[in-house]
Amino acid sequence: MTTQPVRPVSDAPSGSATPITLEFVRDHPRVKAYIRMADAALEQIGYTEHGERHVSLVSRIAFNVLTRMGRPARECELAAIAGLLHDIGNAVNRDHHAQTGATMAMQILNEFGMQDMEVLQVIAAIGNHHENDGDPVNPIAAAVILADKSDVHRTRVRNPDMIKFDIHDRVNYAVEKSFLNVDEKAKQITLELTLDPKISNAMEYFEIFMTRMLASRKAAKFLGASFGLSVNGNRLV
Repeated sequence: MTTQPVRPVSDAPSGSATPITLEFVRDHPRVKAYIRMADAALEQIGYTEHGERHVSLVSRIAFNVLTRMGRPARECELAAIAGLLHDIGNAVNRDHHAQTGATMAMQILNEFGMQDMEVLQVIAAIGNHHENDGDPVNPIAAAVILADKSDVHRTRVRNPDMIKFDIHDRVNYAVEKSFLNVDEKAKQITLELTLDPKISNAMEYFEIFMTRMLASRKAAKFLGASFGLSVNGNRLV
C-alpha cells in the first residue's frame, strides 16, 4: 500500500525567514472555516456569539494592549494572531476548548511556516486564555486574556427573548458599551462598561464574571499594570 505525501500549504509565504502576518492568517480559508464552525457549535448549545465578530475584536484589543504597554511590534502581531485563533477549539468541544484550540493552532501555524518559537508563544496564549484553567504565562497570553474577558456586549446575545431566563444573556444584553482603557503612563488597565440598569445590574455582573475579573487582574499584573472595573462611570474595583 502506498501513502500520499503531506502536501504543503501552497499559498503560505515562501521562505522560513518570512514572518507569517496577521493578514495572512485572518484571510486564509481554513482559518475562516474553523472560526465559523466553532461558533456554529456554540450556537447549538446556546452560548453567546464566539464567531468572527468576537475573535476579530479580541485580536484587535490584544494587539492594542501590548502596543500601549510598549511591547515589541512583532509580539503585538503575535498577540493579534493568538486572539484571532483563541476559540477555534470550540469546533471540537466547549470543554477544554483552550487546550484543544492550542493544538489545532499549532498544526495550522506549523503548516503555514511560522517559526517554532513564535508558534510556541501563540499556542501558550491560546491554551491559557480560559479563566478556569489558564494563566498569563507570557505577554501574549496576558493580552489575550484581557481582550477576551473585556468583550461583554449586547451584540453577543443571539436571542434577546432569553434574557429573562439566562443571566449570562441578560448581563451581556444590558451592556451597551464596553471599552478596555489602557493607561500606559499610570500602568492601569480599566474595563469601562455602560450598563442599562433596567435590564441588569453590577451585582449580577460580579455574580457571573468574578472569575473573569480575577483572571484579568492577574493578566494586568503580569504586564506590570493594575486592573480596574468601571460601571456607568463609577469605579467599582
